[in-house]
Amino acid sequence: GKEDSERAGDIKNFVTELQRALPKVFRPKGHLFVFVDECHRTQSGDLHDGMTLLLPGAVFIGFTGTPLLKADKKQSIEIFGRYIHTYKFNEAVRDGVVLDLRYEARDIDQSVSSQAKVDQWFEAKTRGLSSLGKAQLKARWGTMQKVLSSQSRLQRIASDILLDMETKDRLMSGHGNAMLVAGSIYEACKFYELFSKTLLSGKCAIVTSYAPNVADIKGEETGEGATDALDKYAIYLKMLADWFGEPAESAKGKVEIFEKEVKARFIKEPGQMKLLIVVDKLLTGFDAPPATYLYIDKQMRDHGLFQAICRVNRLDGDDKEYGYIIDYKDLFRSLEGAVKDYTSGALDGYDRSDVEGLLKDRLKLARERLDATLEAVRALCEPVEPPKDDAAHLRYFSSKKHGDVEQLAASEPQRHALYSHTAALVRAYANLASEMTEAGYTEQQATAIKKDVAFYEGLRGQVKLHSGDAVDLKQFEPGMRHLIDAYIESKESVAISAFDDLSLIQLIVERGAAALDALPERTRKNRTSVAETIENNVRRLIVDQTAINPKYYGQMSALLDALIAQRKTDATNYEKYLAQIVELTRKAKSGPQAGEYPKAINSAARRALFDNLGKDEALALAVDGAVRASRQDEWRSNTMKSRKVRSAIAAVLHEDPELVDRAFELVKHQNEY
Repeated sequence: GKEDSERAGDIKNFVTELQRALPKVFRPKGHLFVFVDECHRTQSGDLHDGMTLLLPGAVFIGFTGTPLLKADKKQSIEIFGRYIHTYKFNEAVRDGVVLDLRYEARDIDQSVSSQAKVDQWFEAKTRGLSSLGKAQLKARWGTMQKVLSSQSRLQRIASDILLDMETKDRLMSGHGNAMLVAGSIYEACKFYELFSKTLLSGKCAIVTSYAPNVADIKGEETGEGATDALDKYAIYLKMLADWFGEPAESAKGKVEIFEKEVKARFIKEPGQMKLLIVVDKLLTGFDAPPATYLYIDKQMRDHGLFQAICRVNRLDGDDKEYGYIIDYKDLFRSLEGAVKDYTSGALDGYDRSDVEGLLKDRLKLARERLDATLEAVRALCEPVEPPKDDAAHLRYFSSKKHGDVEQLAASEPQRHALYSHTAALVRAYANLASEMTEAGYTEQQATAIKKDVAFYEGLRGQVKLHSGDAVDLKQFEPGMRHLIDAYIESKESVAISAFDDLSLIQLIVERGAAALDALPERTRKNRTSVAETIENNVRRLIVDQTAINPKYYGQMSALLDALIAQRKTDATNYEKYLAQIVELTRKAKSGPQAGEYPKAINSAARRALFDNLGKDEALALAVDGAVRASRQDEWRSNTMKSRKVRSAIAAVLHEDPELVDRAFELVKHQNEY
């Protein structure tokens, strides 16, 4: 159009001016190689001609991350020559460079309940117009159906997105977010107005090329209500005022700052900026932010569409497995058409081979994923000995002999496989749990799968607790919370939620024996299982802390061994055992306390030196002083600095090699140094 011809004219003028400014004898010297990024945008016309005119002997190498349109492909090959290398979408997914995409078409029906009423309203409003005026008005709006159903349609899309925010695990958890591509700036504003009255208020923003300007609304007041321009102006001003917490007029000039802050929050705090409403901005370019869901309610094609959907295929955390495209405009004609023929509809400008594998039917692949993850967990549990009850699973995944660190270490690969496979199963089920029938499962199959997922989720929690792995359950994938809240509601899953913020050790320290009430029911009802779980956790704590103070934690380990032996021979006195194990847990967790040491031994590091240097107060203080005087920043990772500390210790310990080695290792594990 006009804009393209103006751009071409600018390029020609620029090249002419540049040639005029250069000496007539100018010739580029040397062997020149020109690397052109995003070459599909700039190399099919005057700009390329200008570059080759100025650099006639250069070798041009083009790069593009976007498939070449069929219309441009031949010309691109003529300009650059044959492909040096191609890297297809499927290959990138296979290599883990980008994520696979899941496509879903959603139909928002538009209908008018009474066409006669619409016609009546139109006639009343246009009574003073000539026939030509009425025809022009109808042509402008297309049909009155568009006028009357537009708000209703936007409301239904908004409701649809809000439902996703409450049911899709990445959107629920705040780990992921979404972009909505609106058909116009006006529609973007109306969407924002709808969302601002919901739970998304303050977590949603418009980012477009529009900036409110009084000149835009001059002459717009008609007495018939707000026009599109007035609506747009008012909504944008309110959004800016709410964001900056100041009067609209003073916030009006801060659109650029607003967009920068909104984009930063969208990337860094997705739970606090869950939805960006855009039209053209933020859909292309390297700095466009990633998202998990892309909702499209705008007619788009080819390059623009391709680059837009790539907003959601970027890697973004372990719990993001796919990017989701939700299409309200039927851009790909139908799911069947999108899957079977990539050159139909919105991507018909590309060769099929260039976009093969780009879009896949969400429900079909979600079912395949659920079936595969469930089968993987079942296969992992296959070696468990009969009768395959909870105790048998714990023997296989944790330890046959409780408190045995070597057995726990040997079974660690099985446990980690169980954790990761179950996490994948939970996410796969969470993505499909509310649509099992639509995915083709019978009621009986859906019920059985729900039961299986609950069992394996409960098993994972038990194994984590029994083995002592359950240190920070806040890292569990967001799908778990989604399942517990919405679908599973099993007693053991709810019980595990007590450990969201505390490990079992921390709970025992804070609550004593009452902490056992928070154990999963399947563990809690068996006294032996409870004891083994606590003993494994305490043993893990002791082993982890031993390097800090070998003498002290060696005593703790011996006390634990004695308690385990006592429990086995005196099974009747369970309450006494619990009181003793709680006390031992508190001692192991808190470490050596000040009241048990000389007054000058007043820090954890000095207590460790005192305990492990023959309880010699003077010697412990001398080593402590030598370390503090010789240590430098990051001394542990620097050979020269490390040698300086070791030499200082050796001087105090009179060059006793064995003692120096022991003291130096001890010092390296003290946080104070």
